[in-house]
Amino acid sequence: MKKIFIQFITLFTATVLWSQQDVQYTQYMYNMSVINPAYTTGTLGVYNLGALYRTQWVGVKGAPTSTNIFAHTPINEQIEVGFTFVNDNIGNIVKENNIFADFAYKLNLEEYGQLSFGLKAGASFFNADLTSLNLESGSGNTDPNFSENIQESKFNIGAGVFYNKDNYYVGFSVPYILNEKHYINENGRYENLKKAHFYLTGGYVFDINSEFKLKPSFMAKAVNGAPIALDLNANVLYQDRLELGVGYRLNDAVVGMVNFGVTPKLRIGYAYDYTLAKLQAFSSGSHEFLLLYNLDQFNLNNGFDKSPRFF
Repeated sequence: MKKIFIQFITLFTATVLWSQQDVQYTQYMYNMSVINPAYTTGTLGVYNLGALYRTQWVGVKGAPTSTNIFAHTPINEQIEVGFTFVNDNIGNIVKENNIFADFAYKLNLEEYGQLSFGLKAGASFFNADLTSLNLESGSGNTDPNFSENIQESKFNIGAGVFYNKDNYYVGFSVPYILNEKHYINENGRYENLKKAHFYLTGGYVFDINSEFKLKPSFMAKAVNGAPIALDLNANVLYQDRLELGVGYRLNDAVVGMVNFGVTPKLRIGYAYDYTLAKLQAFSSGSHEFLLLYNLDQFNLNNGFDKSPRFF
């Protein structure tokens, strides 16, 4: 078999059979609406927009990439709505698009903070271009397990709960309750396996002084049949504009992060993952780029000292 086939199978099975996880995000604290439909900002008249691009395992041919776009806004003091679009691509062979609408209902607990309940609903579109793989060189033979392309679309739902005060948050969610998993088993046959992924997130903002804030956070992911994935991070925010952070993903990577408030409405970010797993010998790491923009239709937020987006 040619190298592309071996690399594809190795990469695909490593992604699904070892991790059994949804797409990994290092800057999850600014990407919360994708994993938890209950996440809210509560700023009337402001549309929170964002985009994230992640290229995984740079240096490995056919390595995964992921792009997501998200937007949400409150329509009154209790209801917030939004949408998320996620595109996953493995070697231009396996592609999946997820398009979902989000709905959150928020309870104002006054001095006790805010509690939100969220639902998401949408569809996943999966495509595997297996016939484009050249399995044999010169023999004319074709593996029957790769003789047909795979195209599927599935309805899906998700749910979550999110609690926050001004300086901390905690959330629990299952973004894809009927999640579809596609993989090649050890016998070389395609299989489809449903897996629900459970997310637990939390973070706190410590005021060190008038200029510096410390922002520790965590994200734990669990799915039946795989080890728990745990991210631990600590970011330092300077003057509500420049943010630097480091993190550790259990048995997988150490990470560095930076983001900057270009204007009160626009923030850009970058994260780098240094791989600690066995793929370290083949990959130089992973890169992640983030863009956040708050579209303020009433021009209510004109300064960095007003409603900073801590999480």
